[in-house]
Order: sequence, then structure tokens, then C-alpha cells
Amino acid sequence: MRTRAHVLNSLAVIRNLGILAHVDAGKTTLTERILFLAGAIHRTGEVHDGTTVTDFDPQERDRGITISAAAVGCAWDGHRINLIDTPGHVDFADEVERALRVLDGAVAVFDAVAGVEPQSESVWRQADRYGVPRIAFVNKLDRAGADLDAAVASIRERLGAVPLVVQLPIGREAGFTGVVDLVRMRALTWVAGAFGEGPVPEELAEEARRRRAALDEAVAGLHADALEEYVRDGSLGGATLAAALRAITLDTDSGGVVVLCGAAYRDRGIEPLLDAVVAYLPSPLDVEPVPGRAAADPAEPFAGLVFKVASSPTGRLAHLRVYTGTLRKGDTVLDTGAGRAERVGRIVRVQADRQVAVDEAVAGDIVAVAGVRSARAGSTLCDPGAPLLLEPPHAPEPVVSVAVEASRSPDSGRLATALGRLVEEDPSLSVRTDAETGQTLLSGMGELHLEVAVERVRRAHDLAVDVGRPRVSYRETVLRGVSGLVYRHVKQDGGAGQFAHVVLDVAPYGGAGEGGFAFTSTVTGGAVPREYVRAVEAGCRDALAEGPLGGHLVTGVRVVLTDGATHAKDSSETAFRAAGRFALREALRASSMALLEPVAEVTVTVPEGAVGTVLGDLAARRGRIADSTVRGGTAVVTATVPLAELFGYASRLRGRTQGRGTFTARPTGYALAPEGVVTA
Repeated sequence: MRTRAHVLNSLAVIRNLGILAHVDAGKTTLTERILFLAGAIHRTGEVHDGTTVTDFDPQERDRGITISAAAVGCAWDGHRINLIDTPGHVDFADEVERALRVLDGAVAVFDAVAGVEPQSESVWRQADRYGVPRIAFVNKLDRAGADLDAAVASIRERLGAVPLVVQLPIGREAGFTGVVDLVRMRALTWVAGAFGEGPVPEELAEEARRRRAALDEAVAGLHADALEEYVRDGSLGGATLAAALRAITLDTDSGGVVVLCGAAYRDRGIEPLLDAVVAYLPSPLDVEPVPGRAAADPAEPFAGLVFKVASSPTGRLAHLRVYTGTLRKGDTVLDTGAGRAERVGRIVRVQADRQVAVDEAVAGDIVAVAGVRSARAGSTLCDPGAPLLLEPPHAPEPVVSVAVEASRSPDSGRLATALGRLVEEDPSLSVRTDAETGQTLLSGMGELHLEVAVERVRRAHDLAVDVGRPRVSYRETVLRGVSGLVYRHVKQDGGAGQFAHVVLDVAPYGGAGEGGFAFTSTVTGGAVPREYVRAVEAGCRDALAEGPLGGHLVTGVRVVLTDGATHAKDSSETAFRAAGRFALREALRASSMALLEPVAEVTVTVPEGAVGTVLGDLAARRGRIADSTVRGGTAVVTATVPLAELFGYASRLRGRTQGRGTFTARPTGYALAPEGVVTA
């Protein structure tokens, strides 16, 4: 029988981490090299060949991008690493969000030429939101124009982090052959496919000493024990430096981030990166305990969070992180949100598209289970005798919609079933029926997101599907409100009647495009009882679903209930909810309203000679230019553009730059739309 010490030791050698980056920074290639070096696979695949382990979906291989977060595992230096390769395209940011919710640490990958890119910044902020410790890996140092110092500067400037660079490159661009480990002051080289270690080259010795001194100083500024030694000795010993780097990494409030470098495609820099994962990133024992449970204790009652639901050849699987307790095959668990007890039919460890059956999973494990039919992404599964509810991942609002219908009328029922399964597996998608047209609308995070979703329906269910032109999700907001709007709700149709009298003030809330809703009551003397005040608020929220301009969701509104009256017999929560709904609708019709449209930060990368063409095209799309820089013959233009103006932009950009232009778009919120914008 295993003792508690054995259990804790087994948890201490687990690392649950994600690989985060902007699209094309080399995440999937890095993951492939990690698996190969750790012995989990016997040959490396390539993204451009569609042969990597984690990009196993046919669409991922066709498009050359990661679409779904894929879990894999390997072993390194006596540690078990559970690794999730996440998408880098902004349209699939929800996959990253759900993965980060259950991960203990992360490796953020940056392109040594481009530095911090838009989606690099987005995933970094997502990791900030969940307090995920991370280290940075500057990739592609073998490329023309690669510059570690410039990439590090962009980490400092755009992310607000304190980079702690622990390596010095040996060679530049195509001549990059290794790194100097500044912690141990040893040279690590990869020559002719062989890894070697030796003394620091003489020509780099002075630069290595200078950079080590700068590293000591930076670490001393972030760690009290290191500062004490630094003040006393003027430098840090290797053991003190390593311990301080781990402590700084685990403390996400410190701002410090360990930075390593390499060239994953050429198998350079992978070994020291894995060593850093083991040395600096947390184990399940280092993570804050679940409320009401001890930290990662297999002896506690079971609790886990589902972060992904997916179909597999063997049936529906719910991917979950076990936070406490032990889950065994055949156990009955409670889906807290659904209020249903479910029996666990199977437990498997997932290796991308392969599965290995296991009998149990313990605290710290990331596994998939079959049999829990009610589970959705964000569901809490726990011991029925010790129920709790874990915080689910943040679910983003869809911003783009398309009308979908079966090409053949008899297939309409099959399409509805397929769309239901699609939404179940991807919470960032939604399906609704347009009340005016009767069309089925599929909504998601972007044009590519919807293209992938529709193609998934076609392939998985063998359905012919017709798709309409994409439409964005507009909002309505109040520019100038009304005061003292009186609404009396009276209904008599035999039996008990309904009576509610309310007086509302309506005003803008937040800045233009910021959105939100606020409700307060200033009623005195008990004119409207407290339970009826809550009903009025609920009715007001109901009214926000359709605005007066075009039936769009209303946001950016403050409502104050200033007065009201009740009837001894006919007043009820139902009556006051109806009064709140109809009163706010009437108030919005009387207010000065404006349309809000979704906007995105667009980063366009083109040859320097095409800048004028790109600027003119962005201006024609109502874009506001924020920045334009030129480096090494390549121009990078950043602008804010209405999302509706970006449909078809990829083809237009390729045509205007002879196929050499690329762009990324990151939704940033809503802005006031000019008069005359057509939303239908």
C-alpha cells in the first residue's frame, strides 16, 4: 500500500502545461520535437506535410493550423509531462481559454523575427486571467532577421513582463548552433544532429559574464533572498539563482518570466527547455487548492472540471482535470450543474487521437472519461457525497453569424442534430432560429471558425449544407436616456389579475462600446417591496434582448427604479417582471439610441513596396491606422477595422500583394457605427 509520502512524491513529478503562441510561431513543431526527444514518438512529423501527432484532424492537416487543443503526454528526467498543444489563430481562442483553466503552467512561444504578435499578446492575457505561471521560448533563431534581443524587448514593452533571459545564442540566423546556459555557465551545442555540452567559447566569455551579471541583478530585484545574497556578494550562486527563478515563475504577481531560445524545426534548444519545464513550472502540489478541499490530495473526495467534450471512434469523451481525490472506472459521480448522477464507463489517457485505457485517475491527472452524458465544457464532476461547484472557463460571445440549411429538405432533421452536437463540443458556437426569416443561424468567433464548423458538419455527418453570407453581431446602446418614465401594467382576464406600477430613469452606462448593464433602486417607504424590485430588474434584463433600432442586443444602459405602486391582491413578481420589461422597451424607444458594431485590431504584414496599397484599402474599409513600421524590407501595419469589413479580406490582400501579404485580426470590442450601416 502506498504511503502518503509516496503519493505526494508522485504528484511532485507531474507537470500539466500548455504550449501557447500566435499562429505560425512554431507551437506544433515544438510539441512534436518534445515528444520525439522524450521518446513518446519514434519519428517527427511536419506541419507542412500534415504528419504531426497533435494536428490529427483532417482539417488541421489540410489547412496547416491547429484548430483544437490536443492533449499528449511524455516523460522527461523522471517527470510526467501532460502537454496540451493549443490553437494560435484568434478564431479558436476559446480552445485556449478552456485549456488554460485546467493547466498548471505554460510555455509561451514567440517568433524570433516577429517578437510578440497580436495573438501572442491575447493568449498571454488569458494566462494572466487564470494566474498560470509560464516561461517563454523564443523560437526560429535560425531564420533570417532573427533577433533574440528585439524579441525580448517586445516581451518587455507589449506584455509588461520582466524578461529573465537565461541563455545567450551561439551564432546568428543560419549559423545558430547552440546556446550558453547562463545559470550554469556552460555551452550547449547541436552540431550535425548531435547534442553536446562544454565550456563557454572564448569569444563569448565576456558577453556571457556581462549577461549573467545582468540576470543576477534582475533576479535580485524580484526575490528577497536573492537580493540579500546579491547585496552581500555582488552576484548570485547557481543554486540561489535557480531557486529564485522557480520562485519568481510560480509567483505570477512578480512579473518575471524566464526566457529561453532555440530553433525547434532544427531540433535546437529542446533539451534545455524541457529541463526548464521541470525546474521552474509548478506541479499540482504548487497550485492553489480547490475551495473546500486540500490541495491535490488523492485521499480527498473526488472533484474534477470538464474542459472539453469531443466525439471519438469509441464514443463521446469528456476531457477533465482531476483536482482532488481518485476517480475509478465504474464510479458514480455528480454533475453539479446538471444535478445528475452519472456512471463513469471508461477512463482513458489521451495521446492526441489515440487512447490508453486506465483503471483510475488521481489528483493532478488530465484524462478523458466516457459515460457522463450530461457533461459539457465547464461542468464540475464530483463525489455525490461531497458536492461542490468549480468556476467554469469564461465563455466568449459569438461575433459572426451565417445562415445554414440542408441542401436537401429531408436532411433538415439530421442537420439540426449535427449542429446540436457541434455546439455541445464547441461552447463558443451557438445556434438559433431567426424570428423574422425562420433561418437557422450558426454563430461563432470569426469567418474561419464558421468555415471549419460547417466543414466539420459536412464531413462528419455526410451532409450537403448551404451557407449564407457571414453577418456580424451588432449591439444597440443609449446615447441620451429619459427620466421619470411611468408605466402601469394592468391585466384582467378573469380570475386573479395583474397590477404593477413602475417609474424608471434610463441613462447611458460606461463609455461608447464598453457595454454593460446596471440596475439600482431608489424607491423609499416600501412603495415597491424588495422581491418586486428584483422582478423589475429581471424584466429589464429581458427587454435588453431586442433593441428598437433593429432587434439587436442592448448594452451600455443604466436603469434606476425611482418609484412605483402595488395592488393588495393583484400585484405579483410576474406582474412586476412584465412591467419592467414593457417599461424599459418603451423607455428605449423614447431614448436617443445608437448602433454599435464589432471591431478588430488588424495586423497586416506586407512587402515594403505594398504599404501604400494596403493603407488605401484599409481606409476604404473604414479602418483607423494605429501604427506602421518597416523592418528589413517588410512593413507591419496595425489598424482598427470594423469586423464586417474584413469578410473576404484575405483574398483581396493576396491579390494586391502577389500572394505575399498576410494578416491577423483580433476582436477588441464594439464601437459606434456610422449612420447608414446596414445590419441585415
